[in-house]
Amino acid sequence: SAWLRPRKRKKRIKAKGDFHIINPCAETTEAQELPLCSCRMETPKSREILTLADRKCMATESIDGQLIRCQGAILKHEMMRPSNSVQLLVLCEDHRNGMVKHQCCPGCGFFCRAGTFMECQPDISISHRFHRACASVLKGQSFCPHCGEEASKAKEVTIAKADTTSTVPPVVVHGGATAAVPEGRADTTTDMPKKLRFHPKQLYHSAKQGELKKVFLMLVDGIDPNFKMESQNKRTPLHAAAEGGHSDICHMLVQVRVLVIDFVLLFFFFDVEGFTCLHLAAKSGHYAIVEHLLLTGLININCQDDGGWTPMIWATEYKHVDQVKLLLSKGADISIRDKEENICLHWAAFSGCVDIAVLLLDANCDMHAVNIHGDSPLHIAARENRLECVTLFLSQGANVFLRNREGETPPDCCGHNSKAWAVLQASRKERGIIVAERTAPFISMTDIALGHERVPIPCVNSVDSEPYPEGYKYIPENCVTSPMNIDRNITHMQYCVCKENCSTSICMCGQLSLRCWYDKTGRLLPEFCREEPPLIFECNHACSCWRTCKNRVVQNGLRTKLQLFRTSKKGWGVRAHQDIPQGTFVCEYVGEIISEAEAEMRQNDAYLFSLDDKPQDLYCIDARFYGNISRFLNHMCEPNLFACRVFTTHQDLRFPHIAFFASENIKAGEELGFDYGSHFWEVKSKVFNCECGSSKCRYSSAAMATLQADSTPEDQQQPSASPDTSSSNSPSSPP
Repeated sequence: SAWLRPRKRKKRIKAKGDFHIINPCAETTEAQELPLCSCRMETPKSREILTLADRKCMATESIDGQLIRCQGAILKHEMMRPSNSVQLLVLCEDHRNGMVKHQCCPGCGFFCRAGTFMECQPDISISHRFHRACASVLKGQSFCPHCGEEASKAKEVTIAKADTTSTVPPVVVHGGATAAVPEGRADTTTDMPKKLRFHPKQLYHSAKQGELKKVFLMLVDGIDPNFKMESQNKRTPLHAAAEGGHSDICHMLVQVRVLVIDFVLLFFFFDVEGFTCLHLAAKSGHYAIVEHLLLTGLININCQDDGGWTPMIWATEYKHVDQVKLLLSKGADISIRDKEENICLHWAAFSGCVDIAVLLLDANCDMHAVNIHGDSPLHIAARENRLECVTLFLSQGANVFLRNREGETPPDCCGHNSKAWAVLQASRKERGIIVAERTAPFISMTDIALGHERVPIPCVNSVDSEPYPEGYKYIPENCVTSPMNIDRNITHMQYCVCKENCSTSICMCGQLSLRCWYDKTGRLLPEFCREEPPLIFECNHACSCWRTCKNRVVQNGLRTKLQLFRTSKKGWGVRAHQDIPQGTFVCEYVGEIISEAEAEMRQNDAYLFSLDDKPQDLYCIDARFYGNISRFLNHMCEPNLFACRVFTTHQDLRFPHIAFFASENIKAGEELGFDYGSHFWEVKSKVFNCECGSSKCRYSSAAMATLQADSTPEDQQQPSASPDTSSSNSPSSPP
């Protein structure tokens, strides 16, 4: 693997930027086959490509070194391309016919309709056209990119412009070029082809070199700003300008609307390493460009490249403190893990930037997170001899005894002559004395979800010797163990036809929910009714909107950092591991979907949650054997969470998702809980009492005694002989 692995090595490991991509064609074997053209293949229509094309032919003619764009009207929306290395094209009928006849070069994607090019004729009735420089090369030998015949058998031919459309009546267009109109069809080429004075490659080089005037002239001339340079890892001009720090050119490329209708697509162009323009700007330290790209509001701040690295991770590794502050202020997710499960704090430790490490810890970054090798940030800082980071982590309570998968503690990762080792040893001796004096053991687990959630859920117990909870299977989504007949037929679903982010009132999914209840940050609006919450219908896979539209929240899964902890009186509980603003989606109640009849037969009813609020509930969720973090949420008489029924992948009203949202602003460290309901306590108050600790507790031993006294005639009141149950555990999950 070429991914960086921050683990034990004698020498400094390479940073991500030190790696290079090896050309897969540099070394070949006898068994290697040539990639052949796909001229005769069609691909189903794509909304993004159709938007890019604006109902115009995307074909480009290569004539005597000049490029001429067709832009004729299209009749068929299916796309074609001469090879996998060229973008998909929407073509007019004339160029579709030319593609089928192998008249488009697989190397560059330009049509060989006039001028000088190579022509391979494997059969007397077949001709394959391509440019000499675009021939396929294998072990130094050239081959036809269409059929794989040796290029030496191809002939160099020159076809005049007037001869390019001999099978159909020619139509004279701007620039002296000709375009064909098939027989029996009216001329639909109302937009004249535009003759390009520049090659698209020139736009990339000018953007990289900061030549603002040339970039402007080329954009005005119609050069495609989305052109990808094959020799530069398929990067666009915006990639080049962002990496070079040319903010004026970046601004121009972002604002220009020369050839595309929706320039948002440009932000999601990746090079062969998965880099976006934001990745490159963050890595190179160009603050103004990062700021401008984020101000557009169109770019995904948490986009991951092929190594799983986000712009925040790149800025962290290269010690760009100001950019880290900027990205944090714009909501960058510091808990995202790369391909080896490192988070930003691992990379701050690797680079030794204590200023960034402080920023990340202040933002509640998990100091005890471990990667796939079991290394914590303290392991990384020790291995790289980053003394300031080691000191910082120790002052914040980092575990100096934690062992990675090779059995190493942080002191084991550094040389015995290093300053970091001396500090770690001193800390280990000091904490060893403290641990020995403790009356209760400390048990921890790094992630009870075992990697099934987007964010890890650590488990801690500093109360007693109870190990982390077992006896159930952690699952991130509801499951069934018997047929439920859930209606998932996509044709039965109502859906929206919104083009972007469903921000208007015409969104059908929003109308099903009475309105779209999420704001642009994904939180419920303040006017949302928490006492009697309406059903929420999120956009689904039948909708036309973007996957990132604002009406998709619960379906994105767990994003809030939580912690499972041992309480003193209630068994296990869940608390916030970060500040949670009001209206934030926290987690979903997940378990086994069962019928009411099945629920009646099960002896343990402590984990049952009804899917409907009607008296005759048909189905419920049982988290006894299968569940997620929500099975540990305790009852609160003054809850900070409330449940809402949400529909995402289907609209079968019998089986909603049960989603918990924050009913108030919640501080990091506060326990989370919801109201189990009076029906639960009518049954369970005979067995145990509530231990929520609220001054308004309705089901504590004192409250229940008062209630009983109020309901008993004075002449029948006698001293209670029942045992004291104030220390009994309340349930750790709802009915």
